[in-house]
Amino acid sequence: MRLKFPGEPDLLFQDLTLQIPKGQKVLIVGPSGSGKSTLLQVLSGLIPHSVEVPMKCSRIQRPASWGFVFQDPDTQFCMPCVDEELAFVLENQQVPRREMESRMREALALVGLAPDLLHAPVQTLSQGMKQRLALASVLLLKPETVFLDEPSALLDPEGTSQIWASIRRSLREQTVVLVEHKIDAIVDWIDRIVMLDEQGRLVADGPPDDVFRRHKAAFGRYGIWYPGIWDEYLESPRWKAIRAGRDPSPPNRPAGAPVIELEQFEAYRGNQCKLRIDKAAVRERSWIAVTGENGAGKSTLLLALTQLVPTAGRYVLHGRTIPEHPKKRRVPEGVALVFQNPEMQFVADSLFDELALSLANAGMKRDELEDEVQRLLRHFRLPPDAGRHPYDLSLGQKRRLSVATAMASRASVLLLDEPTFGQDARNTFAILEYLEELRAGGKTIIMVTHDRRAVDHFATEEWVLENGRLKDIRHIRQP
Repeated sequence: MRLKFPGEPDLLFQDLTLQIPKGQKVLIVGPSGSGKSTLLQVLSGLIPHSVEVPMKCSRIQRPASWGFVFQDPDTQFCMPCVDEELAFVLENQQVPRREMESRMREALALVGLAPDLLHAPVQTLSQGMKQRLALASVLLLKPETVFLDEPSALLDPEGTSQIWASIRRSLREQTVVLVEHKIDAIVDWIDRIVMLDEQGRLVADGPPDDVFRRHKAAFGRYGIWYPGIWDEYLESPRWKAIRAGRDPSPPNRPAGAPVIELEQFEAYRGNQCKLRIDKAAVRERSWIAVTGENGAGKSTLLLALTQLVPTAGRYVLHGRTIPEHPKKRRVPEGVALVFQNPEMQFVADSLFDELALSLANAGMKRDELEDEVQRLLRHFRLPPDAGRHPYDLSLGQKRRLSVATAMASRASVLLLDEPTFGQDARNTFAILEYLEELRAGGKTIIMVTHDRRAVDHFATEEWVLENGRLKDIRHIRQP
């Protein structure tokens, strides 16, 4: 099998041959942009039947019934409310109406969603909750084959455990083909690992223990997650150089001057208060990691700081009261936001224009733009074709582009919502290292994350949110 996206110079999956026996659990790994998600879409038939991409193969056999959980759950919802989304699946299976509610509640419980969410609007759910809802919809199909494209990418540790426990319980007999970066949670459950290189060519194929033993160098070469990689990174010269460049001052010493001050600060969605912070301050050159369960208010905090949702209370940024004009709310000057969904912030039709817009707004001269755009494309391992449309990228590449645009803005405060989700190990470490470089240079970072190791080793403080309240502030280290 081989495939070629329009405008791309190279073939993907050149002469790939793959067979998956019934009931097998197969994990597909590879660097970002290697075609992992594309391969799932080919195996399910979404490509070329629903997504027209030129491809050729001598023979292909697809499952008779299948379900698919996408990287971005918003792409697969078709109804406005949770019960309607689930009922849509059951209606297509001709399930009697009297049986629907009990089946829907059972599906929600299986993925760790509360039964009182049954009548909630889908768009009021956090991204992690949406991902669990997508899985619940697929489980209601009872398919013979299930394709999972990073089902735990946006989930907190507890949610990740719940989803994999649900998958293990409910998919014992089914064939499962999945893409997943958090392989520690599933390595004992899968039967087989298929590794792809950057062009989608087959590098390794076999039982997990065999692949880890015989192809460990390939995992490192392609930057693929594997058990123990964080421990190895913390012993690497790169990490030791970062540690050596830090001020070893005690953690309770204040950092720089206050950049953000919050007091009796509230954020609203509709008429409901979704976040309240009694009193907190963010100091210059801090790296705040915002943690908490899905739905705790983490993303709402970032939206509130950028004035994209209504707020009340005291909010001071660089000595200015925000909003400066209550009837004219706008994104405060000096703040840049990376959305949880990267597509929400793209405004241009090419990689060049997307990055150039941020650079131009930051005051860069026109004759300097092209060189800086190419530097950012290389730094964030994005395709060299600057004319490519942002929507043509893989989700991991879209995430890196969204981070690059925020950093190109030259804002003094960077707000990042899960900047490393969907990234391979190489790009995760590169993004964290670049953020540390910016922080050391004077930037202030507020980052929502579920990555415990990133919190412990890169952040200066941890803000723990619970049920829309700032429960705790934990000092980790100070710059």
